[in-house]
Amino acid sequence: MSSEPTDEGLLGHVLLPVATEDDALATAKALEPYEPSSVTALHVVEKGGGVPDKTPVEQSEELAEEAYAAVRTVFPDADEHTAYGRDVAAKIFEAAEEVDASAIAYRSRGGNRLMQFLSGDISLKLVTETDRPVIALPRGDET
Repeated sequence: MSSEPTDEGLLGHVLLPVATEDDALATAKALEPYEPSSVTALHVVEKGGGVPDKTPVEQSEELAEEAYAAVRTVFPDADEHTAYGRDVAAKIFEAAEEVDASAIAYRSRGGNRLMQFLSGDISLKLVTETDRPVIALPRGDET
């Protein structure tokens, strides 16, 4: 898939941030009905800042590969992009610029207010601090 700009509008080249294999599959399935022209799956390995990593980098990279494989079950031609850093929202924005995404599509991972606070409420940052359209995908029947 090319990262060249397209004239296909909002769904020309969608950046799809994913976390785990299950999340990636559910997120890809939520995007599928909208028929994007091209998809780049993004996994952010939380690393850096002089503090201990949440998970070893090798384990995080394995999670990324599993997530990319899950996305490809829905979008066989999907590209992949792995980013490394502590500020997940900032890494999503950087990746969107690097791959020249027409939009960022994400599926809220839910959680209570405390979990949202502790995670820096990435959803809020995605919709308020971006320079391109953000598509909030439906969560479906999940709890």
